[in-house]
Amino acid sequence: MRQTLFRIAFDATLSTPWGELPLFGAGLLLGLLLLGLMWRLLPHVRKHGFDGAAIEKLITAGVVGFVIYQLPNWMQSVPVYGFGAMLLLGFLTAGWLAGIRAQREGFSPELTWDAAMWIFIPGIIGARLFYVVQKWDEFAAGKSPFGILISLFNLPQGGLVLYGGVILGGVFYFVYCYRKKISPAYLADMVIPSIFVGEMFGRIGCFLNGCCFGDPTQLPWAVFFPPGSVPFEIEVNRGQILAQAACSLPLHPTQLYSSLNAGILALLTWHFFPFRRKDGEVLLLGWMIYPVTRICIEFLRGDEGGQLGTMFTISQWVSAGMLVSALLFWGYLSRKAEQYRLVLSDASG
Repeated sequence: MRQTLFRIAFDATLSTPWGELPLFGAGLLLGLLLLGLMWRLLPHVRKHGFDGAAIEKLITAGVVGFVIYQLPNWMQSVPVYGFGAMLLLGFLTAGWLAGIRAQREGFSPELTWDAAMWIFIPGIIGARLFYVVQKWDEFAAGKSPFGILISLFNLPQGGLVLYGGVILGGVFYFVYCYRKKISPAYLADMVIPSIFVGEMFGRIGCFLNGCCFGDPTQLPWAVFFPPGSVPFEIEVNRGQILAQAACSLPLHPTQLYSSLNAGILALLTWHFFPFRRKDGEVLLLGWMIYPVTRICIEFLRGDEGGQLGTMFTISQWVSAGMLVSALLFWGYLSRKAEQYRLVLSDASG
């Protein structure tokens, strides 16, 4: 567990033969920004003149440069949280991978990057709202209305449920496909491996944060969490350990199980893509396997109990519904005789 990976110090310097060079303020980053601006701006001005696009580049660089210059005056340092860093790394890696698939299919990578932005932000909002609704009593306990509002945006501390992101992100995904006039099934086949890659990194973030932890186990790869962590505090509240204990009970690293599961599904759906016969088959493969593996991993989770008067968690209930919907989609695909790859607009531009 490592909630804070490191802190970025805005008074940091770089040793050079000519002395200490500041990284922020009037230092290295500002110099690199100016070089990058000239590298992008001068060829554009030679070709198009000093038009609106050139002015936009100047304004953007000016705002970024001002922030870099003033950062040492505004704050001393800023923490880089493990959970947030893994979300960002997952998003960038997933977008890069989807861009490769798009290029192989004859599209511009911008198609999948645009889709990623349409899915990622609503997905984060949906995942957060699902978590808040699911754990409202725990989330709102002892907080004022203003405190609840502030806590809604405290994403670095974790608190996201994947299925909430799938639901709201899925809605915006269909809106994006409608606007681009591209088959949702075709695009989904291209991006489904990237979604699993995003979850793979996200679950590593869960491990660093300490959330989504497992049940006690005596297996040799069991993990311990320190005092102050989410598993430790919950075990104290449950009476499983004393508040003076040195660490939590040995637990299943279910976050890493989920990460490994997502990585395997990413590889499977990526390599299955060339063998699909109809658009939607790659999506269907991930759609059918993921809820089964999620149900199994949930049996090893120790962070939430059964719902609706049963032993099954809310994620297991949602997984069951997801599996039923996948079977219905399978039936729909089986009745389709032809490959469907409708692209009406210039989505490849």
